[in-house]
Amino acid sequence: MATVGIKDIAALAKVSPATVSRVLSSPELVSKKTLNKVKKIVDEMGYRPNRIGASLRTRKSGNIVAIIPDITNPVNAGIIRAIEQGAQSAGYSILLGDTQGLIERERHYADLVSSGQADGILLFGSRMPFKIDPNLPLLEQIPPMVNANESMNNDEIVQVAVDNVAAASAAVNYLISQGHQRIAAITGPMDVPSSNERLEGYILALQNAGIEVDSNLQIRGDYTVVSGVSSAEQLLLLRQRPTAIFCFNDEMAIGVMKLLKKQGFMIPEDISVMGFDDIHYAEFVTPALTTVHQPLKEIGTTCINLLLEQLRGNKVKPGKQFLPFELKVRASTGPAPRP
Repeated sequence: MATVGIKDIAALAKVSPATVSRVLSSPELVSKKTLNKVKKIVDEMGYRPNRIGASLRTRKSGNIVAIIPDITNPVNAGIIRAIEQGAQSAGYSILLGDTQGLIERERHYADLVSSGQADGILLFGSRMPFKIDPNLPLLEQIPPMVNANESMNNDEIVQVAVDNVAAASAAVNYLISQGHQRIAAITGPMDVPSSNERLEGYILALQNAGIEVDSNLQIRGDYTVVSGVSSAEQLLLLRQRPTAIFCFNDEMAIGVMKLLKKQGFMIPEDISVMGFDDIHYAEFVTPALTTVHQPLKEIGTTCINLLLEQLRGNKVKPGKQFLPFELKVRASTGPAPRP
């Protein structure tokens, strides 16, 4: 059977070979009618572009590397699906780099660009994976890159996330509106920007409400279910226990609820529990978890689109782009218990 090429597809679709190439590499530049007609013929003929040949001609790999601290994290899973869909529709493949939080791994995956194995980077961490000369312009030293979810202290980098300070403040303000005064916080690691930002929002909400900020009510977790359990154990040992616990992610909140139920506490009648992220399991635990919803699909779609714009040679506005969050009120929170 003869090999089907771009010219064959173009002849059947009655368009130019250049139009077929645009459909395969930059579909957003083609009208919907033409796009659908060409794609239908591509599918019917079973045509697959020769990525190796295209790479040799354009000096592009057709790959994007996503540098992720933990691919098993349910927050990252939701984002990964969206970036893969966006990349594939533009003719790119995603190379997933699970760094396990190690700087050596981050640099290893970043080097895939300098070695020609990838064209750009989606960075889901707060550390720059390159050695930067402070005497030279930053953008001349890094490839096309978008940072997502964990903010970087650099306004020259394109960044996508929710406003963690505002989101945490909204969560705590809701608990205050329910009459809670002793609101505990279980943070993430304090070397992680999102944890520091959520702590800032927690403190800000308490201060604005005239509630004393009690350091005894702040327990450091590590974003795992196990740390939620151990942190709740510490809070229950306090002479004045909290009436609400705000966890900086849903996994810790699930651990807190497990421990509270094991100890015989009613949720939310005795203690309310609030999470952050709105992972898939949040609404299916018992009781369903009140949490801050992060638009994971939108984060993934936005960051891949911004990177694709850079890869096409277009300028993208640097700095932070905040996507909207939403408070999902469910059964794990309620009015503060009466003294």
